Amino acid sequence: MTTENITVELSLEELRELVPQLQKVTEKYKRSESIQKSLFDISELASSVNELSRLYPALHEIVAGFMPARNFYVAFLEEENTIIDFAYFVDEVETLDVQQQPAEELQNSITSYILHTGNHLFLTKETFAKQIALLNINFVGPSPVDWIGVPLKRGSQAIGAMVVQSYDESVRYNQEDLEVLLFVSQHIINCVDRVKSRELTEKTIRQRTKQLRQMNEELQEEILERQKIESLQQALFEISELSASSSGDIYDFYAAIHDILSRLIGAPNCYVAIVDADSNTLSFPYFKDELNTHIKTRAMGLGLTEFVIRQGRAELIDSSRVKILAQEQQLDEKVALTMLTENTSWLGSPLIIDGTISGVIAVQSYGESQKYSQKDLEFLRFVSHHIAVALSRKRSTEAIQAYNQQLTEKVKERTAELNQTNVFLQKQIEERKQIQLKLEHDAHHDALTGLANRVLFNNRLDLALANKMRYVSNNFAVVFIDLDRFKQINDSLGHYAGDLFLKEVAKRISSCVRGHDLLARLGGDEFVVLFDNFESPNDIEEISARIINTIAEPFIVENKEVYSGASIGIAFIENGYQSADEILRDADAAMYQAKSLGRGRYIIFDKTMREKLLEELEIESEFRQMLKTEGFECYSQPAFDLSNKERIYEECYIRWEHSSLGKIKREQYWQIAEQSGLTVEMDKFMLTKACQILQLWQNSHDARQDYRLAINLSIHHLTQTSLASQLVEQIKEAGVDPKKLVIEFDENDLNRRSQFMLPAIKVLKRAGVTLVLDNFGSGLASLSYLYSYPFDYVKVDHRFVKTLPRSERNLKLIQSVLSISSHLKFKLIAEGIETEEQLMALAEVGCEFGQGKYLQHAQKINVEPGIPLAITG
Repeated sequence: MTTENITVELSLEELRELVPQLQKVTEKYKRSESIQKSLFDISELASSVNELSRLYPALHEIVAGFMPARNFYVAFLEEENTIIDFAYFVDEVETLDVQQQPAEELQNSITSYILHTGNHLFLTKETFAKQIALLNINFVGPSPVDWIGVPLKRGSQAIGAMVVQSYDESVRYNQEDLEVLLFVSQHIINCVDRVKSRELTEKTIRQRTKQLRQMNEELQEEILERQKIESLQQALFEISELSASSSGDIYDFYAAIHDILSRLIGAPNCYVAIVDADSNTLSFPYFKDELNTHIKTRAMGLGLTEFVIRQGRAELIDSSRVKILAQEQQLDEKVALTMLTENTSWLGSPLIIDGTISGVIAVQSYGESQKYSQKDLEFLRFVSHHIAVALSRKRSTEAIQAYNQQLTEKVKERTAELNQTNVFLQKQIEERKQIQLKLEHDAHHDALTGLANRVLFNNRLDLALANKMRYVSNNFAVVFIDLDRFKQINDSLGHYAGDLFLKEVAKRISSCVRGHDLLARLGGDEFVVLFDNFESPNDIEEISARIINTIAEPFIVENKEVYSGASIGIAFIENGYQSADEILRDADAAMYQAKSLGRGRYIIFDKTMREKLLEELEIESEFRQMLKTEGFECYSQPAFDLSNKERIYEECYIRWEHSSLGKIKREQYWQIAEQSGLTVEMDKFMLTKACQILQLWQNSHDARQDYRLAINLSIHHLTQTSLASQLVEQIKEAGVDPKKLVIEFDENDLNRRSQFMLPAIKVLKRAGVTLVLDNFGSGLASLSYLYSYPFDYVKVDHRFVKTLPRSERNLKLIQSVLSISSHLKFKLIAEGIETEEQLMALAEVGCEFGQGKYLQHAQKINVEPGIPLAITG
């Protein structure tokens, strides 16, 4: 018999035993692939990153890719092993104030141990204290749960250390993590060496370039000095030519003089001041300065320019002389202080025309780079004489030219103004037309997709309704489309990606409808289509199915494949409708019906949906009224210690008897509160009732003084730490001891936003509030809640207890949670015990606490101000 004829049949139990092995092999291959990718990423970093400050965060991200590494740091021995440099440090609990610390101060630290011995360390919560004592090491900072440190070696010498640590009980490391970190560390040090070498090389190049540039500048200064001497004679000739010429712009004349002065005496800053006819103000027709770009006309005062005008001769004023002039009150103190601060050297010479000082030409320099001398002063005095002659000639010439050109310029000016006004008016008319067209388009179209918006759609829908009223045989229908998972796409990929997704959805829906149908976006992820001129309702159903299929196909958004879906409601326009809003309302109701039936389908609106909506509105309205008037009845049911029948706390809840629908279940009215946005008001009501009951119990003279009271609250107070703190303050302000209050949170609520709850839960725990995880097993029954959150009690959902003792599976589940409870320090409560058989089955597996009508029926609680608490059955 050959092997091909042998049939091996494995039992179900054997197949189950193979599943963990296959999972383990799969995890092993995934981890190997992750490590291989990390090594490749490290190699890429070595060739792409030029700065160590960018390298370490990237290395942190790579390490976090194959193991938990929220707390991570890298340290190196620097400057002949005397300094420990924490090149990168990220920690959830501890902060690093000084990056570089003396090695002597950290001599007995755990990091110093790795750096000096070159050995790795793997410390766990269980062996931490023992290993620290054995190695004679002082551990600095908060104690972690697990700690792994590996040396970074160049050859056989340890030059650094890389450390990951965990403060979270749910994040533990193992020997495999240590081995992987040791393996990766050698590649990391090679990467660091390459980046450090590249950074050092670039720094050396920059320093050498700076030195060469400095040498070149010194050489250029020497050349300029020689050229200045050689060009002195040429400059004097140019000044003579300028003064002889009376044509050209006066500013250009000043600029040419400034250019000559700059070549000869170094005048980076120059200005010309003119004394106005009344001799009381100074104007500056030419001004060029390194520190100031503009100077205004000003009144005469105690400035440098006015000093030259008063003296009537050229003056050299520097830091040494300005003090004397200020003491003699020849200069303003602010001017003197400015010159001293900026270390100014200033030359000024008067411009004398027809025996009268008409202005001043001045040059100045800042700092120690250039100081003027008496030779420079003599040269400026000579220049000022030629400038004054040229100014006299130019003033006469400009006056004649200004008179001759005045009339021509005015004619040209008026003609240009008329032409400009005409062009402006024509342009304004065109712009107004374009703006009007754009406003009309924007008012009726969606800015993102370019589709029709709600205004245009409602206008067209009103026209269709009027057409239907006049021509009964014409067919119209409205299809209301709502996208699935849009919020998840928008939150995970960002608003820009969400916009791209909506644009692609608009294209796909457009490809499914006919050219004359109107597709519009109402807002968010809601689209509507108005259909007309179709043969039968089957045509609309076919198009709706086509839209659902095309939306179900994958989307490529920013190189990522995402999936969505569509729920569609269809409303056919009939004569009974009076407005467009009614049609949209019914199409929307049909769409919500499609979503409630499982999404990815279409539903045609009928009158029963409208009746159901009206009924839901009626229930919501009455619920609001009951909550406002506090019309609910309060009941309590104790939870017992099954061994001695001692009650551990009383659970308070409310019952609602609807006037026409009868008794409303607890889950149903909590759902109504959530959908209506009344969860906060509901919490307030429950908390108020609990405080009233506890106040009465505290004032009683019986066993109720020691009772604890439990209430169910939403997770609203767990979304922020501040809200949990406010809850504790409200309890204390009501005169109630928080230790007497028990708060139960539903497991299904925690499923939605569990990652934000832990800080707020800790606030309640510190205040003494007893915490209960209610309905465990009704949702995901995630064991992470039991490990992550410090609940005092966990209530098993009553549906598990209901099937006992006939369901061995549920009994084993309860037994498993019981075994976990002893390790995680919470107590298990079996909820909904209704028979003796259920009680016996629970006792056999060791369940110590229970609640249900078999133990004691719920009792009504009457709470009235001024009246002692009365409990009636």
